[in-house]
Formats: sequence, structure tokens, C-alpha cells
Amino acid sequence: METYTEKLNELQIQQLKEKYQNFISDKKIPYALFQIRLQDCTITVYDSKKVVYQGQNASLYLVNTLDDDEAGSDEVGTGDYFGPVSVCAVLVRKEDIPFLKELQVNDSKQLNDEKIRQKAPLLMKQLTHSLLILDNVKYNRVHTTHNMNQIKAKLHNQAYIHLKKKAGFLPQRCIVDQFAPKELYYRYLQHEPLVIHDLIFETKAESKYLSVAAASMIARYAFLCAWDKMEEHYQCTIPKGAGEEVDRFAASFLERYGYDELSKIAKMHFKNTARLKK
Repeated sequence: METYTEKLNELQIQQLKEKYQNFISDKKIPYALFQIRLQDCTITVYDSKKVVYQGQNASLYLVNTLDDDEAGSDEVGTGDYFGPVSVCAVLVRKEDIPFLKELQVNDSKQLNDEKIRQKAPLLMKQLTHSLLILDNVKYNRVHTTHNMNQIKAKLHNQAYIHLKKKAGFLPQRCIVDQFAPKELYYRYLQHEPLVIHDLIFETKAESKYLSVAAASMIARYAFLCAWDKMEEHYQCTIPKGAGEEVDRFAASFLERYGYDELSKIAKMHFKNTARLKK
């Protein structure tokens, strides 16, 4: 099932209501203006003017379709104690839209790993993209002088620099899945020799823009491939996230290999490390 979210203005909401007036449900949804129930999609319009599309062909009902080239970037791995950080920037052209909709491109968090492994290589073949993978050895070294958001800002900026070089240009609309306010993002980059300006910053952009959704899928795929190599090297299954299961695994790993080896696969500033030391 596809899930998409977009923000509409009052006129667009009124037009949507008129277009599907015969399919408006009587069911009351908390904080919703109304809900449209179609055979292959449910459209819920909220008080905040946020509209959520859910269903087998949800992307076909989006109001804001891509009318020009756009680029988007997203990162994966920043919430996992183990594994690298991967950042991807993707260029989506207008002519790519049918392909992306047929592939049902969506936020990587809405897709299981099997779907990511199936779809991401097709995206990588079709779309011009830039992919950066920061391994844990370098991550831990950089983190001694940079916080997580500084690291992400530099990776996103570098991804756009590489994308511009590969494509020969950047479109007018370049979107970052926002992790920091715009002013702070550019402050993080003030000492960089080359900075990509005029980016658009939006939270949950991966559910609003196909370019960011595609970037999130490719970044997730790269993260999974790195994870596969990590598990193959240590001949074990390594839990994702940063919860209690991760703590238990980290304790057994530490006992067997020590802190030096742990620092090769873990983000050592996470609280998991402090809990290990206790």
C-alpha cells in the first residue's frame, strides 16, 4: 500500500472536495475536515491542510505533480548505533515521473528491506544521483569536533556538489529533508570552500517529494549493503536501532573484540557506549 502526504491550500482542498463529492465518507476522523473513500485510495484532509493519500494507487491522486525537474536529498543511519551514515541526492526529471509512479517510489521508512533491495537498484540505474557513505571510523573521528547535524549538513552539501557535477546543473527546486533550521544549516557550512545555496528545507519531505523519496530509498539501500558486509565480516546478525537488544549485542561484542574493534562499527558518542561502560 502506498502512502503520500502533501500540503494543499484552501482552493485546492475545495476543488478536491468538489471533484470527489460523491465519495466523501460520513465517518468522523479526529482533526479531519473530511475523508474521501475511493476503490483504490483513501484521501484524508486534515484541519492543518495536510492531505494523506493511502491505497494501492495513492500516487495517482496527488494534486501537486512534478511540473519541472527537481532534486532531493535524504540521509539514513543516524539513529542506528551500528552501521554507517549514508546520504543521497537525486535528480528527478519530469519524464521520470511515470517510471517512479510505476515503481511506487515512497519514503524508505514505509518500505521493508526486501522492497528497498528490489527497487533501489532500479532507481540508481534510472536516475542521476550522488551517494555518500560515511563509515564509522571516519564518523567517530569527525564527531570529536562536529555534532551530528554538522556532519549531516556537510554530507548533504557535498552530495549536491557531486550531483551538480554529474548532471551538469541543479534544478531550481532542490529539497532537503529538514534536520535543522535553514539558518543553522548554512552556519554549519560557513567554512566550506563550496556551498550549494537556495535549498528548500521541509520536514517529512520524503513523503511529499518524489526526489526525496527516491533519495531515501537509495540511501537506505546503501546502508543495507554496508550492513550486509558488516554481518558477513563478523559472521553474526547485528540488531538495528539503539535499544536494549543493541545494548545486549554490544556487550557481547565488546567482551569478544574490545573497544577498538567496536569503534569500527559503532557510533561511539551514542548513549549505548556509556551504558556499556557502566
